[in-house]
Amino acid sequence: MSAEARGQRTVRRVGVISAGRAGVAEAPLEQLAQHAEAMGVEVLEMEAPGEPGSDSGVDLAVALGGDGTMLRALHRFLGTNVPVLGVNFGRIGFLTSIPGGELDAGIGRALRGDFEVVELATIDVTLGKSRHAAVNDVVATSSTPGRMIELSATLGDEELGSTACDGMICCTPSGSTAYNLSNGGPVIMRGLNAMAITYVAPHSLHARPLVVPSGLGLRVSNETPGVPVAVLVDGQPIGELQEREALSVDVGAQRAHLALLPDVTFFSRYREVFLGAVSS
Repeated sequence: MSAEARGQRTVRRVGVISAGRAGVAEAPLEQLAQHAEAMGVEVLEMEAPGEPGSDSGVDLAVALGGDGTMLRALHRFLGTNVPVLGVNFGRIGFLTSIPGGELDAGIGRALRGDFEVVELATIDVTLGKSRHAAVNDVVATSSTPGRMIELSATLGDEELGSTACDGMICCTPSGSTAYNLSNGGPVIMRGLNAMAITYVAPHSLHARPLVVPSGLGLRVSNETPGVPVAVLVDGQPIGELQEREALSVDVGAQRAHLALLPDVTFFSRYREVFLGAVSS
């Protein structure tokens, strides 16, 4: 399937997910509601997380906030074909499409169906008997601040060995510009069905990031005596690995759907956010 779907879409019902900070989304929500009413579009305020796989009949979801709000919205609509459009009221907003100060012009275009949809890869995580999906990243890190841990990794049928480090990041292409980037990991363009594996502060000259395709399967084991390893999915703790316990990670089968205005591309956002350039 193509990574991008182009062309005009019909938007009759919009679901809105707002930032949790008090007062952030009140005025923007009112602006959006006024535009929608004028265009005959129904607005539904929604909670995130909500019922997994439920689209509530919306044609488009709008996230009012930063990248954290975007992640919650993308999780909310995993398993559906509902695209999520972001209006940035956060600090970085790499996943968003409309600056907060340009809401009026941007949201009008979106409600007219003038947007594209990019499929985002996910990561499947198995920890014990529980399974989780990550849109951004999976992080294994010491549960004791300041304590180094020893992680053993197996990729497919091959041992990668044990590495003393502060942790490991497994990220999707869309998550590669987050915690992974700040630890020297590679930036991966959206649309690739792959994940990056990056160690956090490895005590080694040879532990380098890897980009791997789907289907190999990564197994990460805690080899640290007496120190549990905390596991986080998109920043949320899901459990711990005791000594000799392991988790499994692989590129997921599900796709998140990101809505972008046609002139907002991966590289235009990359320039604006990370290179300090301003799009013309």
